[in-house]
Parts: sequence; structure tokens; C-alpha cells
Amino acid sequence: MGSFSISHWLIVLAIVVLLFGAKKIPELAKGLGQGIKNFKDEMKEGSENATHAEETKHSEIDSKVASTQQHSTTTKQA
Repeated sequence: MGSFSISHWLIVLAIVVLLFGAKKIPELAKGLGQGIKNFKDEMKEGSENATHAEETKHSEIDSKVASTQQHSTTTKQA
């Protein structure tokens, strides 16, 4: 009851062809493919930006820690 059989898929396909026409279906598929590709590219770019931001944050923290350690060492020597 929960899954589609082949006859169900054929009926859905026939309805789609009737609604959009045979010439529009390849254009719709192409648009869908480009949309998915763009989405994946943006996800990859966002992931790279997040990684870069995290690396920058860690380097800033490391430089602050080094500065603090250097300051405390200088203070102890004085």
C-alpha cells in the first residue's frame, strides 16, 4: 500500500506529459539538473568558506595566546 507499482508510475508519467507536453519535459529536466548542480556548488563553497573562517579564528586565538604568554614572560623578567 505504501509503495508505487509500475502501473502507478506510468499513470503519473502520462499525467506529467499531458500537463507539460513532450517538448517541455527535457527543458524541465535540464533546469532541474542545473538547479541541483548550482545547489551542490554553493554547498561546497559554503563549506570551504566555513573551513577558512574556522582556520582564521584558530590562528587569531593562537596569536592572542602567544601574545599573552610573551607579555607574562616579559612581566616576570622585569
